[in-house]
Amino acid sequence: MSNPPNFARAVDLSSLGKPKTAPAGPLPGLEVTAANLTSEILTLSHKKPVIVIAWSVRSPESMEMVKLLGSLEVSYQGSWALGRLDVDAEPNVAQAFQTKSVPYAIALIGEQMVPLFEQNYPEAQIRLVLDKVLTLASEQGVGAAPVEVSEPEEDEAMIALEAGDFVSAEAAYKKLLSRKPSDNFAKLGLAQTQLLIRSDGLELATVIEQAVQNPSDISIQLMAADMEMVNGRVEAAFARLIHVVKETSGDDRSKVREHLVALFALVDPSDSRLAAARSALANALF
Repeated sequence: MSNPPNFARAVDLSSLGKPKTAPAGPLPGLEVTAANLTSEILTLSHKKPVIVIAWSVRSPESMEMVKLLGSLEVSYQGSWALGRLDVDAEPNVAQAFQTKSVPYAIALIGEQMVPLFEQNYPEAQIRLVLDKVLTLASEQGVGAAPVEVSEPEEDEAMIALEAGDFVSAEAAYKKLLSRKPSDNFAKLGLAQTQLLIRSDGLELATVIEQAVQNPSDISIQLMAADMEMVNGRVEAAFARLIHVVKETSGDDRSKVREHLVALFALVDPSDSRLAAARSALANALF
């Protein structure tokens, strides 16, 4: 059973077929092999974090992730290094890194392995993970913490958010997106701000009680999920909407699914609750 586009999973190595032809053109990053793992890759991890991405020619998604990380390595101006691990060519190294699926990313910090993610994610979410890696590494004396560079509209939005003016913050993010439509951080900021707008003035207990009394009212269930997200009850919000997906069909199901996917984008991609919810949603849909 195939997954819809928004629910791409990692590909289990045991399910992959025979290796296909090599990718056209060179892939970015340092090739990780048994020969250079200790002498080059681990040694480098004492100077800066090394992000190792396990990939295979049998998984086009994993090759795309290698390319995306390559572009991010350039944009981060050498603050971390990219290593690419061909699991077909280096099965022993893949096993040493506990690789069970591709794409699979880990960070090496002072020779210590930190698992990151096991499936494709949007660039904005990967940047959040990379920033956390850089911060963690700097705390351990490896490399420097990420330097935040913000856009004027982003500064405007943050000032508005601190003042509780969510409408002005929303307008600022929209203004930034009109100038830079592909700015993923602006998209994330807009989504977070719109969640705050939807939940502004509501009381969690009141909304949850309404949801209990009106289980078939989709609008109230969406509102309850929003309130649960705002109050840190991530698993409850996901479970609520997955249940509604199971109980609905047609346009109603699409509306709930789209709302849930929007909430997914607000959670750290490395969060195990997100992976579990994505799997549960896929099962509910199919």
